[in-house]
Amino acid sequence: MSAISLGVPEVPARPIAERRVSRQIHVGPVPVGGGAPVSVQSMTTTRTSDIGATLQQIAELTASGCQIVRVACPTQDDADALATIARKSQIPVIADIHFQPKYVFAAIEAGCAAVRVNPGNIKKFDDQIKEIARAAKDHGTPIRIGVNAGSLDKRLLQKYGRATPEALVESALWEASLFEEHDFRDIKISVKHNDPVVMIEAYRQLAAQCEYPLHLGVTEAGPAFQGTIKSAVAFGALLSQGIGDTIRVSLSAPPAEEVKVGIQILQSLGLRQRRLEIVSCPSCGRAQVDVYKLADEVTAGLEGMEVPLRVAVMGCVVNGPGEAREADLGVASGNGKGQIFVKGEVVKTVPESKIVETLIDEAMKIAEQMEQDGVASGEPAVTVS
Repeated sequence: MSAISLGVPEVPARPIAERRVSRQIHVGPVPVGGGAPVSVQSMTTTRTSDIGATLQQIAELTASGCQIVRVACPTQDDADALATIARKSQIPVIADIHFQPKYVFAAIEAGCAAVRVNPGNIKKFDDQIKEIARAAKDHGTPIRIGVNAGSLDKRLLQKYGRATPEALVESALWEASLFEEHDFRDIKISVKHNDPVVMIEAYRQLAAQCEYPLHLGVTEAGPAFQGTIKSAVAFGALLSQGIGDTIRVSLSAPPAEEVKVGIQILQSLGLRQRRLEIVSCPSCGRAQVDVYKLADEVTAGLEGMEVPLRVAVMGCVVNGPGEAREADLGVASGNGKGQIFVKGEVVKTVPESKIVETLIDEAMKIAEQMEQDGVASGEPAVTVS
Protein backbone atom coordinates (compact mmCIF):
# COMPACT_ATOMS: atom_id res chain seq x y z
CA MET A 1 0.00 0.00 0.00
CA SER A 2 1.21 3.52 -0.68
CA ALA A 3 1.72 6.02 2.13
CA ILE A 4 -1.13 8.26 3.19
CA SER A 5 -1.04 11.66 1.54
CA LEU A 6 -1.36 14.58 3.92
CA GLY A 7 -1.45 17.32 1.31
CA VAL A 8 -4.38 19.36 0.02
CA PRO A 9 -6.55 16.98 -2.03
CA GLU A 10 -7.12 17.49 -5.71
CA VAL A 11 -10.62 18.37 -6.85
CA PRO A 12 -12.39 16.71 -9.80
CA ALA A 13 -12.71 18.80 -12.96
CA ARG A 14 -16.52 18.99 -12.75
CA PRO A 15 -17.66 20.17 -9.31
CA ILE A 16 -21.24 19.56 -8.25
CA ALA A 17 -21.89 23.31 -8.14
CA GLU A 18 -20.21 26.64 -8.66
CA ARG A 19 -18.48 27.47 -5.39
CA ARG A 20 -19.71 30.48 -3.46
CA VAL A 21 -17.25 33.35 -3.78
CA SER A 22 -15.61 34.00 -0.43
CA ARG A 23 -12.56 35.58 1.11
CA GLN A 24 -9.63 33.24 1.68
CA ILE A 25 -7.83 32.73 4.95
CA HIS A 26 -4.96 30.38 5.80
CA VAL A 27 -5.12 28.07 8.77
CA GLY A 28 -1.43 27.30 8.90
CA PRO A 29 -0.61 25.98 5.41
CA VAL A 30 -4.24 25.03 4.67
CA PRO A 31 -6.17 27.57 2.56
CA VAL A 32 -9.84 27.97 3.50
CA GLY A 33 -12.28 29.72 1.19
CA GLY A 34 -11.50 31.61 -1.98
CA GLY A 35 -12.02 28.51 -4.12
CA ALA A 36 -9.67 26.27 -2.13
CA PRO A 37 -10.70 22.60 -1.78
CA VAL A 38 -13.09 21.93 1.09
CA SER A 39 -11.00 20.79 4.05
CA VAL A 40 -11.88 18.23 6.72
CA GLN A 41 -11.49 18.96 10.43
CA SER A 42 -11.98 17.13 13.70
CA MET A 43 -11.40 17.76 17.41
CA THR A 44 -9.36 15.87 19.97
CA THR A 45 -11.10 14.19 22.89
CA THR A 46 -8.08 14.16 25.19
CA ARG A 47 -7.31 16.67 27.90
CA THR A 48 -5.16 19.18 26.09
CA SER A 49 -2.93 19.45 29.15
CA ASP A 50 -1.95 15.82 28.52
CA ILE A 51 0.45 16.72 25.75
CA GLY A 52 1.53 13.17 24.91
CA ALA A 53 -2.02 11.82 24.61
CA THR A 54 -3.14 14.83 22.59
CA LEU A 55 -0.26 14.59 20.14
CA GLN A 56 -0.87 10.85 19.79
CA GLN A 57 -4.50 11.46 18.88
CA ILE A 58 -3.51 14.22 16.47
CA ALA A 59 -1.15 11.76 14.78
CA GLU A 60 -4.01 9.26 14.43
CA LEU A 61 -6.25 11.96 12.98
CA THR A 62 -3.52 13.01 10.57
CA ALA A 63 -3.17 9.43 9.36
CA SER A 64 -6.92 9.23 8.79
CA GLY A 65 -6.83 12.28 6.48
CA CYS A 66 -7.69 15.10 8.88
CA GLN A 67 -6.31 18.42 7.67
CA ILE A 68 -7.04 20.74 10.63
CA VAL A 69 -7.50 19.78 14.28
CA ARG A 70 -9.16 21.67 17.13
CA VAL A 71 -8.18 21.27 20.78
CA ALA A 72 -10.16 22.36 23.83
CA CYS A 73 -8.73 24.98 26.17
CA PRO A 74 -10.90 25.25 29.29
CA THR A 75 -8.08 25.63 31.86
CA GLN A 76 -4.75 27.33 32.39
CA ASP A 77 -2.99 23.97 32.18
CA ASP A 78 -4.50 23.47 28.73
CA ALA A 79 -3.40 26.94 27.66
CA ASP A 80 0.13 26.21 28.88
CA ALA A 81 0.25 23.09 26.68
CA LEU A 82 -0.75 24.84 23.46
CA ALA A 83 2.70 26.01 22.40
CA THR A 84 4.19 22.50 22.48
CA ILE A 85 1.19 20.94 20.76
CA ALA A 86 1.08 23.59 18.04
CA ARG A 87 4.80 23.16 17.39
CA LYS A 88 4.80 19.37 17.26
CA SER A 89 1.48 18.71 15.51
CA GLN A 90 1.69 17.51 11.90
CA ILE A 91 -1.40 19.53 10.99
CA PRO A 92 -2.61 23.04 11.95
CA VAL A 93 -4.00 23.35 15.49
CA ILE A 94 -6.99 25.53 16.36
CA ALA A 95 -7.53 26.46 20.01
CA ASP A 96 -11.18 26.22 21.10
CA ILE A 97 -11.93 28.98 23.61
CA HIS A 98 -14.99 29.38 25.83
CA PHE A 99 -15.65 31.52 28.90
CA GLN A 100 -12.15 33.02 29.39
CA PRO A 101 -10.92 35.74 27.00
CA LYS A 102 -7.42 35.44 28.48
CA TYR A 103 -7.04 32.06 26.78
CA VAL A 104 -7.62 33.70 23.40
CA PHE A 105 -4.45 35.74 23.92
CA ALA A 106 -2.62 32.68 25.26
CA ALA A 107 -3.52 30.68 22.14
CA ILE A 108 -2.38 33.45 19.84
CA GLU A 109 0.91 33.80 21.71
CA ALA A 110 1.36 29.99 21.65
CA GLY A 111 1.42 30.00 17.86
CA CYS A 112 -1.88 28.22 17.22
CA ALA A 113 -2.87 28.29 13.55
CA ALA A 114 -6.26 29.82 14.45
CA VAL A 115 -8.53 30.46 17.41
CA ARG A 116 -12.21 29.57 17.69
CA VAL A 117 -14.25 31.86 19.93
CA ASN A 118 -17.85 31.34 21.01
CA PRO A 119 -19.27 34.83 21.64
CA GLY A 120 -22.29 33.51 23.55
CA ASN A 121 -20.04 31.88 26.14
CA ILE A 122 -17.43 34.59 26.73
CA LYS A 123 -18.43 37.24 29.23
CA LYS A 124 -17.42 40.76 28.32
CA PHE A 125 -15.96 39.34 25.08
CA ASP A 126 -17.15 42.30 23.00
CA ASP A 127 -15.26 44.72 25.24
CA GLN A 128 -11.96 43.03 24.35
CA ILE A 129 -12.39 42.78 20.59
CA LYS A 130 -9.95 45.62 19.95
CA GLU A 131 -7.15 43.91 21.87
CA ILE A 132 -7.93 40.48 20.38
CA ALA A 133 -8.01 41.90 16.85
CA ARG A 134 -4.67 43.61 17.37
CA ALA A 135 -3.00 40.50 18.78
CA ALA A 136 -4.44 38.26 16.05
CA LYS A 137 -3.36 40.67 13.32
CA ASP A 138 0.15 41.00 14.75
CA HIS A 139 0.58 37.20 14.79
CA GLY A 140 -1.31 36.48 11.55
CA THR A 141 -3.82 34.34 13.43
CA PRO A 142 -7.30 33.84 11.91
CA ILE A 143 -10.35 33.86 14.15
CA ARG A 144 -13.35 31.56 13.79
CA ILE A 145 -16.54 33.05 15.13
CA GLY A 146 -18.33 29.89 16.20
CA VAL A 147 -21.99 30.41 17.06
CA ASN A 148 -23.84 27.44 18.56
CA ALA A 149 -27.56 27.00 19.15
CA GLY A 150 -26.87 25.66 22.64
CA SER A 151 -24.90 28.68 23.76
CA LEU A 152 -26.57 31.57 21.98
CA ASP A 153 -26.34 34.98 23.61
CA LYS A 154 -29.26 35.47 26.02
CA ARG A 155 -30.14 38.78 24.40
CA LEU A 156 -30.80 37.03 21.10
CA LEU A 157 -32.75 34.24 22.76
CA GLN A 158 -35.00 36.85 24.31
CA LYS A 159 -35.40 38.61 20.97
CA TYR A 160 -36.20 35.52 18.87
CA GLY A 161 -37.58 33.15 21.50
CA ARG A 162 -35.25 30.33 20.48
CA ALA A 163 -32.17 29.61 18.37
CA THR A 164 -33.69 30.39 14.97
CA PRO A 165 -31.62 30.69 11.78
CA GLU A 166 -32.04 34.46 12.00
CA ALA A 167 -30.76 34.52 15.59
CA LEU A 168 -27.68 32.47 14.73
CA VAL A 169 -26.85 34.65 11.75
CA GLU A 170 -27.39 37.89 13.64
CA SER A 171 -25.03 36.74 16.38
CA ALA A 172 -22.30 35.81 13.92
CA LEU A 173 -22.52 38.95 11.81
CA TRP A 174 -22.64 41.18 14.88
CA GLU A 175 -19.38 39.73 16.17
CA ALA A 176 -17.79 39.95 12.73
CA SER A 177 -18.77 43.63 12.53
CA LEU A 178 -16.97 44.32 15.81
CA PHE A 179 -13.76 42.86 14.37
CA GLU A 180 -14.30 44.81 11.17
CA GLU A 181 -14.39 48.05 13.18
CA HIS A 182 -10.75 47.34 14.00
CA ASP A 183 -9.88 46.43 10.41
CA PHE A 184 -9.64 42.70 11.12
CA ARG A 185 -11.20 40.43 8.50
CA ASP A 186 -9.13 37.25 8.78
CA ILE A 187 -12.31 35.49 9.86
CA LYS A 188 -14.32 32.35 9.17
CA ILE A 189 -17.78 31.74 10.59
CA SER A 190 -19.91 28.83 11.72
CA VAL A 191 -23.56 28.82 12.81
CA LYS A 192 -24.21 25.32 14.12
CA HIS A 193 -27.47 23.72 15.18
CA ASN A 194 -28.41 20.13 16.00
CA ASP A 195 -31.38 20.28 13.62
CA PRO A 196 -30.17 19.97 10.00
CA VAL A 197 -33.15 21.95 8.68
CA VAL A 198 -32.40 24.93 10.94
CA MET A 199 -28.68 24.61 10.28
CA ILE A 200 -29.13 24.56 6.49
CA GLU A 201 -31.30 27.67 6.54
CA ALA A 202 -28.89 29.50 8.83
CA TYR A 203 -25.95 28.87 6.50
CA ARG A 204 -27.98 29.86 3.45
CA GLN A 205 -28.84 33.18 5.06
CA LEU A 206 -25.28 33.69 6.24
CA ALA A 207 -23.83 32.90 2.80
CA ALA A 208 -26.08 35.55 1.27
CA GLN A 209 -25.06 38.22 3.76
CA CYS A 210 -21.28 37.97 3.97
CA GLU A 211 -18.16 36.96 2.05
CA TYR A 212 -16.38 35.17 4.88
CA PRO A 213 -15.44 31.49 4.45
CA LEU A 214 -17.87 29.18 6.23
CA HIS A 215 -17.15 26.21 8.49
CA LEU A 216 -20.01 23.70 8.26
CA GLY A 217 -21.18 21.57 11.14
CA VAL A 218 -24.28 19.97 12.64
CA THR A 219 -23.54 20.35 16.33
CA GLU A 220 -24.23 17.44 18.69
CA ALA A 221 -25.20 15.37 15.65
CA GLY A 222 -25.43 12.21 17.77
CA PRO A 223 -24.13 8.63 17.71
CA ALA A 224 -22.28 7.40 14.63
CA PHE A 225 -25.27 6.26 12.54
CA GLN A 226 -27.60 9.15 13.32
CA GLY A 227 -24.84 11.75 13.21
CA THR A 228 -23.56 10.50 9.88
CA ILE A 229 -27.00 10.75 8.31
CA LYS A 230 -27.70 14.22 9.71
CA SER A 231 -24.30 15.54 8.65
CA ALA A 232 -24.48 14.00 5.18
CA VAL A 233 -27.94 15.47 4.59
CA ALA A 234 -26.98 18.95 5.83
CA PHE A 235 -23.58 19.11 4.15
CA GLY A 236 -24.96 17.68 0.94
CA ALA A 237 -27.70 20.29 0.78
CA LEU A 238 -25.26 23.17 1.31
CA LEU A 239 -22.24 21.94 -0.64
CA SER A 240 -24.48 21.12 -3.61
CA GLN A 241 -25.24 24.85 -3.68
CA GLY A 242 -21.58 25.79 -3.41
CA ILE A 243 -21.85 26.78 0.27
CA GLY A 244 -19.13 25.61 2.65
CA ASP A 245 -15.35 25.85 2.79
CA THR A 246 -14.36 23.49 5.60
CA ILE A 247 -16.33 20.83 7.50
CA ARG A 248 -16.41 18.96 10.78
CA VAL A 249 -18.67 15.95 11.30
CA SER A 250 -19.58 15.93 15.01
CA LEU A 251 -20.15 12.34 16.17
CA SER A 252 -20.38 10.58 19.51
CA ALA A 253 -17.62 8.34 18.19
CA PRO A 254 -13.81 8.32 17.95
CA PRO A 255 -12.55 11.45 16.12
CA ALA A 256 -11.01 9.41 13.29
CA GLU A 257 -14.53 8.23 12.43
CA GLU A 258 -15.57 11.87 11.98
CA VAL A 259 -12.78 12.32 9.47
CA LYS A 260 -13.69 9.17 7.53
CA VAL A 261 -17.30 10.31 7.25
CA GLY A 262 -16.29 13.82 6.21
CA ILE A 263 -13.96 12.56 3.51
CA GLN A 264 -16.58 10.18 2.20
CA ILE A 265 -19.17 12.98 2.02
CA LEU A 266 -16.80 15.10 -0.07
CA GLN A 267 -15.95 12.15 -2.32
CA SER A 268 -19.62 11.35 -2.85
CA LEU A 269 -20.28 14.93 -3.94
CA GLY A 270 -17.32 14.95 -6.31
CA LEU A 271 -15.56 17.60 -4.20
CA ARG A 272 -12.56 15.36 -3.66
CA GLN A 273 -11.04 12.76 -5.97
CA ARG A 274 -12.07 9.27 -5.03
CA ARG A 275 -9.88 6.75 -3.31
CA LEU A 276 -11.28 3.32 -2.48
CA GLU A 277 -14.99 3.29 -3.36
CA ILE A 278 -17.04 0.14 -2.87
CA VAL A 279 -20.03 -0.22 -5.15
CA SER A 280 -22.19 -3.08 -3.90
CA CYS A 281 -25.78 -4.18 -4.12
CA PRO A 282 -28.00 -4.44 -1.04
CA SER A 283 -28.40 -8.15 -1.88
CA CYS A 284 -31.66 -9.90 -2.72
CA GLY A 285 -33.10 -13.31 -3.44
CA ARG A 286 -31.15 -13.49 -6.69
CA ALA A 287 -27.77 -13.31 -4.96
CA GLN A 288 -25.83 -16.56 -5.07
CA VAL A 289 -23.01 -15.43 -2.77
CA ASP A 290 -22.84 -13.75 0.64
CA VAL A 291 -22.53 -10.18 -0.68
CA TYR A 292 -22.18 -8.59 2.75
CA LYS A 293 -19.26 -10.81 3.71
CA LEU A 294 -17.63 -10.44 0.30
CA ALA A 295 -17.90 -6.65 0.39
CA ASP A 296 -16.44 -6.42 3.89
CA GLU A 297 -13.51 -8.69 3.06
CA VAL A 298 -12.67 -6.84 -0.16
CA THR A 299 -12.86 -3.48 1.62
CA ALA A 300 -10.59 -4.69 4.43
CA GLY A 301 -8.11 -6.16 1.97
CA LEU A 302 -7.82 -2.93 -0.01
CA GLU A 303 -7.82 -0.51 2.92
CA GLY A 304 -5.21 2.21 2.54
CA MET A 305 -4.94 2.07 -1.24
CA GLU A 306 -4.43 5.54 -2.69
CA VAL A 307 -4.76 5.24 -6.46
CA PRO A 308 -8.15 6.10 -8.03
CA LEU A 309 -9.32 2.52 -8.54
CA ARG A 310 -12.93 1.32 -8.94
CA VAL A 311 -13.76 -2.24 -7.90
CA ALA A 312 -17.17 -3.87 -8.41
CA VAL A 313 -18.25 -6.86 -6.35
CA MET A 314 -21.54 -8.20 -7.69
CA GLY A 315 -23.71 -10.98 -6.36
CA CYS A 316 -25.87 -12.12 -9.29
CA VAL A 317 -26.04 -12.26 -13.08
CA VAL A 318 -28.71 -9.53 -13.48
CA ASN A 319 -26.59 -6.42 -12.92
CA GLY A 320 -23.30 -8.11 -12.10
CA PRO A 321 -21.61 -8.38 -15.50
CA GLY A 322 -22.59 -4.84 -16.51
CA GLU A 323 -21.38 -3.25 -13.27
CA ALA A 324 -18.18 -5.31 -13.31
CA ARG A 325 -17.40 -4.24 -16.87
CA GLU A 326 -17.87 -0.55 -15.98
CA ALA A 327 -15.41 -0.73 -13.07
CA ASP A 328 -11.62 -0.87 -13.22
CA LEU A 329 -11.84 -4.21 -11.48
CA GLY A 330 -14.86 -6.35 -10.69
CA VAL A 331 -16.43 -9.71 -10.09
CA ALA A 332 -19.76 -11.12 -11.23
CA SER A 333 -20.63 -14.07 -8.99
CA GLY A 334 -22.93 -17.06 -9.39
CA ASN A 335 -23.09 -20.85 -9.21
CA GLY A 336 -20.16 -21.01 -6.81
CA LYS A 337 -17.83 -19.13 -9.15
CA GLY A 338 -16.79 -15.59 -9.93
CA GLN A 339 -15.89 -14.02 -13.25
CA ILE A 340 -13.07 -11.51 -12.71
CA PHE A 341 -13.18 -8.41 -14.91
CA VAL A 342 -10.25 -6.04 -15.49
CA LYS A 343 -10.99 -2.91 -17.51
CA GLY A 344 -14.16 -4.47 -18.87
CA GLU A 345 -12.69 -7.78 -19.96
CA VAL A 346 -13.04 -11.20 -18.30
CA VAL A 347 -9.54 -12.29 -17.34
CA LYS A 348 -10.32 -15.42 -15.36
CA THR A 349 -13.00 -17.42 -13.59
CA VAL A 350 -12.29 -18.56 -10.02
CA PRO A 351 -14.08 -20.57 -7.32
CA GLU A 352 -16.09 -18.54 -4.83
CA SER A 353 -13.49 -19.26 -2.15
CA LYS A 354 -10.83 -17.51 -4.26
CA ILE A 355 -12.76 -14.37 -5.21
CA VAL A 356 -11.43 -12.08 -2.47
CA GLU A 357 -7.85 -13.26 -2.83
CA THR A 358 -7.97 -12.85 -6.60
CA LEU A 359 -9.53 -9.38 -6.48
CA ILE A 360 -6.89 -8.15 -4.05
CA ASP A 361 -4.08 -9.56 -6.20
CA GLU A 362 -5.49 -7.96 -9.34
CA ALA A 363 -6.05 -4.66 -7.52
CA MET A 364 -2.41 -4.60 -6.46
CA LYS A 365 -1.30 -5.19 -10.05
CA ILE A 366 -3.50 -2.40 -11.35
CA ALA A 367 -2.37 -0.02 -8.60
CA GLU A 368 1.29 -0.76 -9.29
CA GLN A 369 0.80 -0.16 -13.02
CA MET A 370 -1.09 3.08 -12.38
CA GLU A 371 1.70 4.36 -10.16
CA GLN A 372 4.29 3.43 -12.79
CA ASP A 373 2.21 5.29 -15.37
CA GLY A 374 2.23 8.36 -13.14
CA VAL A 375 -1.48 8.32 -12.27
CA ALA A 376 -1.92 10.77 -9.38
CA SER A 377 -3.08 9.37 -6.08
CA GLY A 378 -6.76 9.97 -5.68
CA GLU A 379 -9.40 7.79 -4.15
CA PRO A 380 -10.05 4.22 -5.35
CA ALA A 381 -13.60 3.23 -6.04
CA VAL A 382 -14.96 -0.22 -5.22
CA THR A 383 -18.29 -1.48 -6.46
CA VAL A 384 -19.97 -4.32 -4.59
CA SER A 385 -23.22 -5.92 -5.58
